[in-house]
Amino acid sequence: MLSVIVPCFNHGHFLEETILSILSSTYSSMEIIIIDDGSTDTSREVGEELCKRYTQVSYYYQDNAGPSVARNHGVKQAIGKYILALDADDLISPIYIEEAVKILDSCPDVKVVYANAEKFGSVNKPWNLKQYTPRRLAVDNMIYVSAIYRKIDWERVGGYTEDKRLVREDWEFWIKMLKDGGEVVKLPIVGFYYRIHSHSRRKSMSKCSKDREIEYLNEYHADFFKKQLGGPLRKSRSWSRVINFFAKGSD
Repeated sequence: MLSVIVPCFNHGHFLEETILSILSSTYSSMEIIIIDDGSTDTSREVGEELCKRYTQVSYYYQDNAGPSVARNHGVKQAIGKYILALDADDLISPIYIEEAVKILDSCPDVKVVYANAEKFGSVNKPWNLKQYTPRRLAVDNMIYVSAIYRKIDWERVGGYTEDKRLVREDWEFWIKMLKDGGEVVKLPIVGFYYRIHSHSRRKSMSKCSKDREIEYLNEYHADFFKKQLGGPLRKSRSWSRVINFFAKGSD
């Protein structure tokens, strides 16, 4: 069993398309859990109607608390061995889940499986994601939130961090999950479609919020950054190793 967690905040006009993309999957042993994060649009009506039409779909409402709380709420309800978090405005390809589960079933050392991705909506082009290495993950996130992983690993790391200082909570989640080892597989197929539109959450990230996030990451994952970057993650992230090298020399 795989559980798809769909946080939804005022994306009622996208929600049905997202759910139908999941239901079009070639993998049938799954449930779909919609977590309405305090929406004020048609999300409730759409979600409840989808529950009536499809037995695999369930709907829960919570007061607005953000995507990490919504994802954790959904995973707590999940009965699946595997978890896929899919935002209510994004889509997946039909074979993505099946191909990812094959890897997770056969390779216990693999913790995370994702695939090639494309952007669509106001921008239509391939999403050029770097190949995963721990050192690259220390500088930036190349694993989108809709990668597939085991629920037991979510439990092990304490779920998605709900601290408001995090604006890319998926990045911190992968750091928590992978900093003590484990393999990551990127499938050579397009598995994920990331919708770009005027209300895309990443568009609202300010420099100040990113700086607060870096402070949080250094506070809670100092050992990881020391191992991968020779010291803390810097505000000029790609220069962190160089800055830390010269900072050591001046000590």
